[in-house]
Order: sequence, then structure tokens, then C-alpha cells
Amino acid sequence: MKINQDEFNQIATTLAAHYESVFYVEIETGRYTEVVPTQMLTEIHIPAEGEDFFAQSRDNAHKYVHSDDLEKVLRFHDKTTILENLASNGFCSLVCRIILDGKIVYVRHLDMMCEDKKHVLFCMENIDEEIREKEEQKKNLQSAERLARLDELTGIKNKNAFVEYRRSVNKKIQSADSGLRFGIVMCDVNDMKRFNDTRGHSFGDEMLCRACRMICAIFPNSQVYRIGGDEFVVILLGEDFEIKEELLENLRRESVSNGRSRSGPVIASGMAEYNPSSDATFSDVFKRADLQMYENKRLLKSGSTSWNNERAMKVEIPIPEERKRRLDGLYGALFTMAGEGYVFLNDLQYDYSRWSMSLIDDFGLQSEYMYHAGKIWQDYVHPDDLPLYKGVIDAVICGSDDMKYLRYRARRPDGMYIVVQPRAFILNDSQGNPEYFGGIIVPVEE
Repeated sequence: MKINQDEFNQIATTLAAHYESVFYVEIETGRYTEVVPTQMLTEIHIPAEGEDFFAQSRDNAHKYVHSDDLEKVLRFHDKTTILENLASNGFCSLVCRIILDGKIVYVRHLDMMCEDKKHVLFCMENIDEEIREKEEQKKNLQSAERLARLDELTGIKNKNAFVEYRRSVNKKIQSADSGLRFGIVMCDVNDMKRFNDTRGHSFGDEMLCRACRMICAIFPNSQVYRIGGDEFVVILLGEDFEIKEELLENLRRESVSNGRSRSGPVIASGMAEYNPSSDATFSDVFKRADLQMYENKRLLKSGSTSWNNERAMKVEIPIPEERKRRLDGLYGALFTMAGEGYVFLNDLQYDYSRWSMSLIDDFGLQSEYMYHAGKIWQDYVHPDDLPLYKGVIDAVICGSDDMKYLRYRARRPDGMYIVVQPRAFILNDSQGNPEYFGGIIVPVEE
């Protein structure tokens, strides 16, 4: 196909600065002429002239178009599709990837109807740099937005992210979403001001990070936010929501253990569950959890753990078989060395104990294996001796005293009391935290 030289020069001059290649195509016959020489696709050796541009385009596409984009490029170069698009818009475009020298390059195909309505310009533009810059800008923007929602110290979501989540939940509440189920655990790290004032902010920051790791480990399937200096919020979801009572008990038990051993963060906590019949906003649930947290904080600061014993009697976390075998092994060694007396050993992590069969027989306990046996045994201690007994036991677990001079009265099944004298010890784990509490209870002749 021949075109006027002046027309050719005008077209080439106008388009060469913008496009890598341009073909001038007669619509009816498909004959074509190269207006701007192909720079990018020299290795494909596309003819400068030809009789069927549409067939040639389909054949060439298989040589250089990325396999994931090939199907849409073939549809784009379909003659019927091109004419329909050009008839309605006057032009049509497509962005795709091509392979050059083993590298992916982004290009834009642009088809434009000529004024005579008999010819079409098929152009290809290299937009790789433009696309890469946009991707980098998008990545930077996403990174900035992500950082704006992350707590710099702990790496978890911050108050900005929490506010966004609260808004999204309020929309679901307002729309009466019947599938909405969630709980909130409010957490507050105790004594942070004292840590910062007496041991420095670096130590305080480390304590906050340890508290964060502790909370995230206990609630692995929930969303955790740091919303203030020493405040964390857990949004209970999925499996964590189903076993929320057990997980809260784990958090409180570990906090008490840390307080006794002074080996880790003590976290006050409170929990509330969304009730669609009474909660009009997210804040209604939040406030209940917050009030429970402050009550728990008061109990922790007063040194009272009665809440823990009461809840522990309701919730049992099964001890793994591996831990039970280890308990049996340690108990066997202790029993061999004990000689006379009643032997006991308690796994503090699961509050699971093994006791001598002789003690079970003499005092009528339910089994040699028991959960929460410490609480159960308190019911056998004479009421007048109970305050002294509990004080010494707490001191031993904290590592600040022993039972050398403790004697108390214990009740037999017939209601009679005998005097006993215990000898107890603590076994710590590799990090120095109390792991086992065990010893011997010896009847005293009086």
C-alpha cells in the first residue's frame, strides 16, 4: 500500500517522538505500511509492509507478548472488535507486558481512526518507566499508610488502626449485621510509671514489648492494638472468641506468676462480649471490658487472687501428655527420696498435681491426680490455721520464705484434725520462672 510522501512525513514526524512503532493500515484490505520503524521489536523482524496486518499481529503476538497477557492481546487485535471500538470511541487502547531480552517491559497499544475513516493507525508506546514509577509510588503510599497504623515500639497495630476498626464495627452494628460476633479484652501493664522512674525508659519500653509478646502469644487468632502508653486492646475473633474464658484465665494466671516471681509483666485485664440486644455501639462493649480491667487491676495491686481460684475451679486447661509424663517422672524421683510422709508435686503452669495414695486414703481426697489441688487442700486446713498457711505458701512460691517452721492442722474424713508439718520447694524453668511446686507433708506426734 502506497501513501503520499508528504502525508507519510507528517504522520511520522508527529508520532515518532511518542511511539516505538506505528503502522498505517487500510481497514478494508488489511494492507499496512510501517510509518515509524519498530525500535523495540527488531529481533522479531516485522515486515515494513504487508497484506494482512490483523493476521500478522496475531502471529507476532505469540513471539513477544507475556503469556499471561496473550489472550487479551489477541482479542484486542481482532478486526471486528477493533472496528466496533473505533466506531464508538474513535480510538482504543490496551496495556500489556512484552518480553525483551528476557525482561518484562510494559507497553501501551493505541489504535486511532484516521480522518478518512478508511485507515487506522496502530501505535505501540513504551510505558515501562511510567508503570514502574506508579508501582513504586503505590508501594510507598501503602507503606506510609501501613506505618501510620503501626505502633513504632511494638510493631502491632496502633490507635489509628483501632479507631478505623471501631468505625467499621459501628457500621455493622447500625446495619444490624446478624453475623457479628466479637469480644474485647482490655489490658493494662501494671507499674509502668515506677519502671520508667526507677529503672529508666529503656527498661520500661522492654517491659511493654514483653507484655505485647505475651498478649499476642495468648490470643494468636485475634487482633491486638496498642492504644496508649501501657494499654492494649484485644479484639477476640474466631477460635479465640470460642475459648475466650480459657484464654483470659491464661493471661491472668501468667500475670500472677510473673508478679510472684518478679520475672515478667503483670497485666490487668477485663473482658466483655458484644450483645446485639443491648449494645448500640462498639463503645458499650469497650466500657464494660474497661471496668472489668480496673477491677482486676485493683485485685492485683491489693495482692488478692481469690478471683483466680474461683475461676480456676470452673475452667480446666488439659495438661498435655508430655507434661504429665514429665510430672510423673519428677514425682517418682521425689517419692523415692522422700521416705516417710505424704508426697505431692504440682505443675504450676496447668495447676495439675500428683499426690501420694497414702494421703488420698488417709484424708479422703478424690484422686492422686487433680487439677487445682491447692485450692482443694485448703478446705482440709483448720480455719484458724488457714491465714498462716496461705501466707507461707504464697511466700514459698515467690521464693522469699520456706516452710521450716510451719505447722498446721489438717482434717481427716472422720472430722478429726491432726498436726502436719510440710517441707516444700520450687523448681524454676530455664528462664527462672516457677514451674513446679512440690514437697512432703509429715504427720507430727503431738
